[in-house]
Amino acid sequence: PHRYPFLLVDRVRITTPGETAIGIKAITSTEPHLAGHFPGHPIMPGVLIIEAMAQTAGVMVAHSQKSDTDDEMHVYFTTIENARFRAPSRPGDLLECHVRRTGGRSTLHKFEAEAFNDGKKVASASFSAMLVEPGK
Repeated sequence: PHRYPFLLVDRVRITTPGETAIGIKAITSTEPHLAGHFPGHPIMPGVLIIEAMAQTAGVMVAHSQKSDTDDEMHVYFTTIENARFRAPSRPGDLLECHVRRTGGRSTLHKFEAEAFNDGKKVASASFSAMLVEPGK
């Protein structure tokens, strides 16, 4: 649902439809947000790692839902809890966002997510999101 420059996952693999997915992001030196975070020592901002997790969840849930118009559902973040950042992610890293749906109803979903680089956990968070039909 997102586009450049705010598309923060390169691909998403649905491992269990509607329940688990893995988003992949190759962090490159040309990412616009790395120019100033930090000059000469670029790292991916933690909030954008959380956003990559949320985009992975959004793709997973949107693909498991159908709207009356058959248009792609919009997925809006509603909460972020227990965010932890354990190690920096830098250009050249391949970030894997493992997302699991932990609850919710038809339009409100809860998730737990972990981000890994080379098998090492770099971030984790719990969050929720709601689905909205286009035009509503």
